[in-house]
Amino acid sequence: MSSRHLARSIVLQSLYEWDFRKRSQGELKKILERNIKELGPDKEDIEFIHNLIKGIIEFKPRIDKIIEKAAPEWPIEQITPIDRNVLRIGLYELLFGDRKEVPPKVAINEAIELAKAYGGESSGKFINGVLGTIYREIGEPGKDEGAPREEKKEKKKTEEKTKDEEKKDS
Repeated sequence: MSSRHLARSIVLQSLYEWDFRKRSQGELKKILERNIKELGPDKEDIEFIHNLIKGIIEFKPRIDKIIEKAAPEWPIEQITPIDRNVLRIGLYELLFGDRKEVPPKVAINEAIELAKAYGGESSGKFINGVLGTIYREIGEPGKDEGAPREEKKEKKKTEEKTKDEEKKDS
């Protein structure tokens, strides 16, 4: 398990406990610290964990509204606590996180993997459907970043050819 995946798992477990027990934000800090201590991620991932939790809590009202719009047949309280919190992690990273640190497709894939590992039988499909819909609605940022190298080379050649032709015409 990669260290970032473990970090997200710790965040998910902490959010799940906090959400399930309907605790205060102060309690979330205690839950998080206990989980970090028990699961012992690398020191550099502790900052990632804290930033992820802080961001999710800061944007939680907006994230929950986005979930409600993207899955209107599933009121937020009817979504299982695991799926709800996987969506919060995925949406925070997809919409509000640093895309250079976590590209959109990585955010989606990580959320799907968390759902498969911790959720129910259809959790992965549900998370993929909701996050995929939102990703398409925001214009698929970074879509070409994952293209195979040959495609990138061809695209670059085409762009250079177009520029050369424009210079000749000038």
